[in-house]
Amino acid sequence: MAVTAVVQHRVRDYAAWREIYDGFAELGEPGVGTPVGVYRAIQDPSNVLVIHIFESPADAELFSQAAYMREVMQLAGVEGQPRIELYEDA
Repeated sequence: MAVTAVVQHRVRDYAAWREIYDGFAELGEPGVGTPVGVYRAIQDPSNVLVIHIFESPADAELFSQAAYMREVMQLAGVEGQPRIELYEDA
């Protein structure tokens, strides 16, 4: 069963964040899932929404709890705690 992860967070500098995100997504690291899209809020371009698809709930949980993901987000300039929601196909 596929699982969709929706991640919302603020970034200090979108261009810097995007460079790190694109490089990380291209690595195809286990647990990163398949990137679907990146979106910016119209009223607040520092508010970013990222969507990834995972093959299983376990893979999505690994992604949402992985220490390396928190480290990458911090390095990329994510501000505050990201909001991560997991959805299964209905």
